[in-house]
Amino acid sequence: MGTDPSGVLRIAVAALCGTAVGIEREWSGHATGPRARIGGIRTFTLLGALAGMAGWMWSLGDSAIAAVLLAGGVALVVAAYTAISRRDIEGTTEVAALVTLGAGALAGLGFLPLASGIIAVTTIVLVEKTRLHATVSRIDDAEIRAATRFAVMAVVILPLLPEGPYGPLGGIRPRLLWILVLFFSGLSFVAYVARKAIGAKHGSALAGILGGLISSTNVAVSFSRQSHEEPGLAGPLAFGILAACTVLFVRVLVATTVLNSDLMTALLPYVVGPFVVGIAITLLRLRSMRQAKNPPEPPGNPLQLRSALQMAVVFQLVLFLVHGAQSLWGNSGILASAALVGLTDMDAITISMARSAKDPAMVHVGAQAITLAILSNTLVKAGIAAVLGRGAVRIAVPVGLAIMSAALALSLTLLH
Repeated sequence: MGTDPSGVLRIAVAALCGTAVGIEREWSGHATGPRARIGGIRTFTLLGALAGMAGWMWSLGDSAIAAVLLAGGVALVVAAYTAISRRDIEGTTEVAALVTLGAGALAGLGFLPLASGIIAVTTIVLVEKTRLHATVSRIDDAEIRAATRFAVMAVVILPLLPEGPYGPLGGIRPRLLWILVLFFSGLSFVAYVARKAIGAKHGSALAGILGGLISSTNVAVSFSRQSHEEPGLAGPLAFGILAACTVLFVRVLVATTVLNSDLMTALLPYVVGPFVVGIAITLLRLRSMRQAKNPPEPPGNPLQLRSALQMAVVFQLVLFLVHGAQSLWGNSGILASAALVGLTDMDAITISMARSAKDPAMVHVGAQAITLAILSNTLVKAGIAAVLGRGAVRIAVPVGLAIMSAALALSLTLLH
């Protein structure tokens, strides 16, 4: 057993894991000088090898020897921190040493990819110290409160909700419904944070793109209004609206990929052409994009409890509507209700079709319904721009969205 090649490989990987962390600690100056911590490349390499031997011995059934080896490594780290903490309470190196021991033990047990991944992430966290601290310093109260709300929604509320179903028309499934709310509000929040962080720097272009991941309808309304108040920005704002409407395709495809990959596969042929058309139309406004100076504020923080509850109610009402329409009028009822719901909300119809398409016979109809909903949603935004906008927003956006709508209608006709 002492010459077992697999054991040698496991211990070698464990030692290399320690080497990676040790190189970073020595490079960053934590292993030398008056404020030196537990050690550098040699110490961490040996700690990794020690943990690898412990894991390997455990896999061979020698759990007592393995426990002694690991306990010795942990005791060494604790003793080092106890001595150093008298003059410096910072403990990043010691925690990194404990992670190295854990990863080394996993490598010794044979979980080589997992151990390597843990060390890779650990090393990145150590190397990116400055950027991580800078990122945290830029987080404002709104983001902190939103993250806390999301944690409560996911960790506290979700486990308390029953499975269901309850009631007619397919019933209410509280836990599944809340999971869907978490998914869509989380997707919107990621875009919201990115929009706040870099949208103002890059003007209406990125504001529209990232705003489209939150709510393209919201972007159409706010940008159209601003074009009325500041006619000189009409060109860049028109670009932003077109970009947001084009990005809607990405949001829908991401959602269907997560919720029902078969539906995404069926939907792709319907939307790829209109999406390419949207990109082409948006790029025609690229020159005017560079003149933007004062992009509108991003859509409001989507992680409000009231907004989440409203989203849940809307989702459930749409599920009832689609189920009832299907029961009464079959596939025609599904398509009609999709067109109706698409006038105001794409997420709800995406959820409804993802659930309906669990039945393989409904996948094709679900793809058609989502495409029809995007078509009606696009026409609504064209009307918003025509009524509320000025200049290029009133002219270019309705024309561009009309062309995208024609592409969607053509897809529905050709692939029917």
